[in-house]
Amino acid sequence: MRRLLLDLTPLRISSAYRRLWAGMSLSGIGTHLTTVAVGLQVYDLTSSTFSVGIVGAFALVPLVVLGLYGGSVVDAHDRRRVVIVTSAGLLIVASAFAAQAWLAIEQVWLLYGLVATQNGLFAINVPARTAIVPRLVPGRLLPAANALNSLSMNIGLAVGPLLAGVLIDHVGYGWTYSIEAMLLAAAVVMLSALPSIPPEGTVTRAGLASVLEGFSYLRTRSNVRMTFVVDLAAMVLAMPRVLFPAIAAVVLGGGSTTVGILMSGFAVGMITAGVLSGPLGRVRRQGLAVVVSVIGWGLAVVAFGVVVSLAPGPAADGGAHWMLWPAAACMALAGAADAVSAVFRMTILQAATPDAMRGRLQGVFIVVVAGGPRLGDLTLGSVGEAAGESTAAVAGGLACVVVVAALAVTQRRFVRYDAEHPTP
Repeated sequence: MRRLLLDLTPLRISSAYRRLWAGMSLSGIGTHLTTVAVGLQVYDLTSSTFSVGIVGAFALVPLVVLGLYGGSVVDAHDRRRVVIVTSAGLLIVASAFAAQAWLAIEQVWLLYGLVATQNGLFAINVPARTAIVPRLVPGRLLPAANALNSLSMNIGLAVGPLLAGVLIDHVGYGWTYSIEAMLLAAAVVMLSALPSIPPEGTVTRAGLASVLEGFSYLRTRSNVRMTFVVDLAAMVLAMPRVLFPAIAAVVLGGGSTTVGILMSGFAVGMITAGVLSGPLGRVRRQGLAVVVSVIGWGLAVVAFGVVVSLAPGPAADGGAHWMLWPAAACMALAGAADAVSAVFRMTILQAATPDAMRGRLQGVFIVVVAGGPRLGDLTLGSVGEAAGESTAAVAGGLACVVVVAALAVTQRRFVRYDAEHPTP
């Protein structure tokens, strides 16, 4: 049993990593709380799944631009300073979300603007945090540290949406956004205790030339590049979260609480995979593990769409139909598959990349990881509006499976990747 459970060694041996992990956990809860709250508020104002999907479009541009540029900033400056400054900026944006709710401004365009600002800061903050990890723990513990980071993110993904659903139903958007601001304030205090972490090796000045240098490196590193491509296939084609508000309102019933349960079901699967992640540190064929887990993600989304298509509508009393629970179970399976994929993708990226390049490649990583789901919101939101939410989920999941299987056939070097002899 001990060999199955999460390896806590990075937390035990590194006090700096403990502080980083605690700060990430608090900010993660606040971030996911806001993601759900914004989607629900936009849907309340517009009654349109497409309008919820547009939130993703407003997040995508700053994610792409500042994610790439932010990676060059991370490689040129003390990473502790970058983390603290951007975390403080996220706290200011959270306060603005709370202010617009308390003042009952009710302008969708204001929400879109705040989402764009938030994601621009997020695109710089996350590469800095993840580039710090290999400096705080030895290389042999990177899979364990990445499993812990995944658990931290997934705790936020579980607690944040569920908390958002309950709070919005009982105390409204003002208090919901205010609680996010409080969590981010606590995270800033935690992160302020990190030691100075300047970049190692040759430092390249932040800017376009630095960004292009990172792309030039990535162009010749097929294994690292594949970690991005398979995740894009999963997120752009088969991320179903944009469908949840309409499913909760029309198909399953239960309103915002149902949305929170579906999001939390996804996170419960990720947390379970994280808690039982002990064997992941012993997997050598990490590229193959990524392919299998992403195909598992696609199949779970297909199953979710099938369950939703069979639901007859809300319960007679207006509450959630009992088929909410098998739908949430499908999301849990999808979450478990995504957690395994994330651990191995991050480990391959960190093990195969020198410190001087980690910020820039982490910038690409955040563009893919955060921007992919936003594109998925737009993709499945559009399909859901045209063909129905269950059809969008089934079609997206099947497309993901087909694309990733084709990549596995054509990119045999990635499938053969050996963790004991990492090659980029």
